[in-house]
Amino acid sequence: MEQETGSMDDGTQTIATLPLARAHIDAGARMVPFAGYSMPVQYPTGVMAEHQHTRAHCGLFDVSHMGQVILWAETVEAAARALETLVPVDVLGLGEGRQRYGFFTNDSGGILDDLMIANRGDHLFLVVNAACKANDIGLMRAALPPLGVEVEVIEDRVLLAVQGPEAGAVVAALDPQADDMRFMDVGGLTLAGAKVWVSRSGYTGEDGFEISVQVSQARTVFDALCADERVALIGLGARDSLRLEAGLCLYGHDIDTATSPVEARLTWAMQKVRRPGGDRSGGFPGEARIFKELEDGARRARVGLRPEARAPMREGVPLFDAEQGGTQVGQVTSGGFGPSVIHPVAMGYVDAAFADTDTALWGEVRGKRLPVRVTALPFTPLRFKR
Repeated sequence: MEQETGSMDDGTQTIATLPLARAHIDAGARMVPFAGYSMPVQYPTGVMAEHQHTRAHCGLFDVSHMGQVILWAETVEAAARALETLVPVDVLGLGEGRQRYGFFTNDSGGILDDLMIANRGDHLFLVVNAACKANDIGLMRAALPPLGVEVEVIEDRVLLAVQGPEAGAVVAALDPQADDMRFMDVGGLTLAGAKVWVSRSGYTGEDGFEISVQVSQARTVFDALCADERVALIGLGARDSLRLEAGLCLYGHDIDTATSPVEARLTWAMQKVRRPGGDRSGGFPGEARIFKELEDGARRARVGLRPEARAPMREGVPLFDAEQGGTQVGQVTSGGFGPSVIHPVAMGYVDAAFADTDTALWGEVRGKRLPVRVTALPFTPLRFKR
């Protein structure tokens, strides 16, 4: 069995190691520092093959760097009401055995982090981003105990993601009850003898599951999944290209503390009950700005971008309204090659007047302006199990 999460010193900072690090290294993973952890960025087949395998079959990702947190209160409703003071999301209306996407906001209406919130009957289970988890936990520990909520940080569980059109069959081969789950359901399964916490979700645009398992049983579950010929190990490189094709935001790039949910076009995650006129309208940080932008519109918007040349437009590329001269009207926040669509893809922010689909813009790459068009998101169809 793997040891508990440890750390290594690269000479400049301490980097945490995953509980399953040895399994990844033995599989030929190239490990890189990411969000304070040594993480597999790719395996011997390479990013392109990993991406395509996930779209066609089933990919296995180790996302144990993410933060796992439980909120306890006298009732799950009390925990939900308390959490609603930090997120503009309907947590109270989240049914038992269901999960919802949300985000912490700050007083200026920016996004502190995005997260998943699950109602597990007698508690709420949260998954937060690795780079933000220390701040997220600090925020909750400061705000929630006075409201009667205990914040428990889970540090003895591995988090695995199984993604792709064959993910359902792969997990159901270990526990047939997986077949009964639909997108955003949460519950418990038994995989290779281990009792695990499972959600039918993921961040690739494909059907799939996220599986939380005790460290002591993680290698057994990992090996059982890897033994299925439909499964391939997938690293951070393909995870990024998969989520980009699916039009999903990467925190710190496509959303950050200055970006509002309205600018990011994430208002679908703000249910009616928390909006102006709703039964529990407001009551979260940044309400004034967010409600004003809901009413009047934001000055800029996140959009999909399709470069018309073969060269990808990556993060930081400025966007202009003319091939020569003109005005900068936006910037790319994520970009690369889309292996599924066989052309470059990107996301970024543009001034609201330039956010309509098919708007022609120019991105400046190494001093040369290249044509790019605003396009609808996602680049590939979302294939969640509804």
